[in-house]
Amino acid sequence: MKFSIQVNTSPYESQISQIALQFVKAALEEGHEIIRVFFYHEGIFNAFKHATPLDDELNLTKEWSELAELYKLDLVVCIAAGQRRGLLSSYEAYRQNKTDDDLAKGFRISGLGQWVEATLIADRFIVFG
Repeated sequence: MKFSIQVNTSPYESQISQIALQFVKAALEEGHEIIRVFFYHEGIFNAFKHATPLDDELNLTKEWSELAELYKLDLVVCIAAGQRRGLLSSYEAYRQNKTDDDLAKGFRISGLGQWVEATLIADRFIVFG
């Protein structure tokens, strides 16, 4: 089965981001395909590379990055939601004369067209949050 996933909550707001991560891991381990994980609204905070949780907390950004590398996942952050919240890719940081980009490894910035495409390709579209 082909899944597309949307994550709408920050990793520190609730456990929903962690549940989304666990679902994606389980689906992949069972042989299902993840078309795309789209981070929207507060979900974009999962992609901040400078997030530093306490030592006894799960680092969800790192977990998403490692999962993306392992399974070649397409982790897409909504450009509009990201810009509103200060998340910039290296290109946007350069374009806006900022000194650093904030996007963690394995994530990319794109628009809602990627979300629409993912919903059309997938057998199931699941929203977390």
